[in-house]
Amino acid sequence: MSLRLRLRGLWNKGFTGLSVLAVVLLGAALLIVLAPMLYRGFQAVVFVETVEFRKMAFWELGRGDEQTLQAEIAAVQAAREPVYALLDRFSRGIDVERQIGQARELYRRYGEKLRAEQTPREEYTDKRARAKELRDALTDAYEAQDAVTAKEHLQAVLSRADEPWVRDTMLREYVEMARDYGEVIATIDLGRRQEYAQALDEVKAALRKLLGPRPREEVPALAEDRYGATRWDLAQRDLKRLLYDEQWLQEQPGQPLVRKWVPRTAPSQFGGTALEPLFGVVETHLEEMLRPRWRFYWQYFIDGSTPGHFFGGVGPEVLGTLLLTLCAMLFAVPLGIVSAGYLVECGGDHRMVRIIRTCINTLAGVPSIVFGLFGLAFFVLIVGRPCVLAASLTLGLLVLPVIIRASEEAIRAVPETYKEASLALGAGRFRTFVRVILPAALPGILTGIILSVSRAAGETAPILFTGAVFYGDVPRSLFGQTPALSYGSYGIATGDRIGMEMPHQQYGMVMTLILLVLLLNLAAIAIRHRVQKRLRG
Repeated sequence: MSLRLRLRGLWNKGFTGLSVLAVVLLGAALLIVLAPMLYRGFQAVVFVETVEFRKMAFWELGRGDEQTLQAEIAAVQAAREPVYALLDRFSRGIDVERQIGQARELYRRYGEKLRAEQTPREEYTDKRARAKELRDALTDAYEAQDAVTAKEHLQAVLSRADEPWVRDTMLREYVEMARDYGEVIATIDLGRRQEYAQALDEVKAALRKLLGPRPREEVPALAEDRYGATRWDLAQRDLKRLLYDEQWLQEQPGQPLVRKWVPRTAPSQFGGTALEPLFGVVETHLEEMLRPRWRFYWQYFIDGSTPGHFFGGVGPEVLGTLLLTLCAMLFAVPLGIVSAGYLVECGGDHRMVRIIRTCINTLAGVPSIVFGLFGLAFFVLIVGRPCVLAASLTLGLLVLPVIIRASEEAIRAVPETYKEASLALGAGRFRTFVRVILPAALPGILTGIILSVSRAAGETAPILFTGAVFYGDVPRSLFGQTPALSYGSYGIATGDRIGMEMPHQQYGMVMTLILLVLLLNLAAIAIRHRVQKRLRG
């Protein structure tokens, strides 16, 4: 007998240990999955910002002090000017069409000035002819395909530099243009001008991505193009794109291409040219150009975002998710509890009730995309357009089977003596259900509601075509469409450009959804605990 008791005790301890191990493994699995996601998500809230972020926060979100920002912008522009000067100087030797256009424009303005001064006709003709000689010589230098020919034409301009009709007039700009071009072509191979032009466009694009548009440039239409790197981690990424050229090279014949990062200071790029110092200046003085500092961006949870979710927060998505979840629960909870009460108290155990229970169990396992397609084909057709009402009704149908089954089990778990005592005191069946059975079953019903809230808040497929939008404000009525966290994260994940350029936005949205679901669950658990405590009291 004692041996049997010992074996039973060992079995009990073994099953208890396995249960604890299962819980530990489940917790470890959740930690392994959620920890990296939450870590990356918190980078949307805690990060090292740049002056570009402060510009975005002021101009897009109306947050910050204008005087302080303007002083900071002036300081960073002073640090960036040497970079732009090097870029402009080299561009003048590559973008010859623009230089030719400037030379012709200068010739036209010179003629207008002579006419405005009422220059005598013979003198006017002579000065215009001389100016035309300078213009043509400079134009020929720009169009030359070899350095020797170009220098000959440039010398024709530079030889006139000290003559009074050039030195004391606006024609001295021709001399300055000739000197600048002469310095540039001394460091480049004019035969590679097209190659330089293509690489220069890449450098300009990378520099614009890093530092934003230059002063006095036309303001881009898209918010994503109005600012440079708003975060220091993005700045480091963009700096690499500026300093290196990504190339796919074949190291050996017959082998697949291999990605190589070729420095732009290499001889095959801009090595030995007038642009080579630019890359060292940017790398050395990047902190002066962007002024990074730590930021706790708690407004991420309440701010709206710019189109495309490149900047800003997830405030509308949080409110939209709460709106969809609340409306779904308002539809599903009463209907689920009434249905469960009918099946337990009035349905009996005949064949039709068993069929209904089988259908409910089947619906609980149907993929969510099926509910989404049903909502698109039914609710959207009835309402006439995708909207919050159609999406919340679809979500309500999705969680309804879970609420019915949980409520049914909770009602069935209420001791029969409660019902018998109420009926014996003269209460009717309906009053007994409402005043006795339902309150006693409420903790179990709340458990089903907790599971349903989590699923309704995190589903994407049911709202994909029924009422969610990727970007927008929370609607003022149930007949408008709303942004949601689940749909927003899905949109960023499928939009390769957004996910690549702003990965913290995607993880931040997922983190916010996880935290929101946890808060909703904690609130429901707290309510369930109070109900249980009241019932025990």
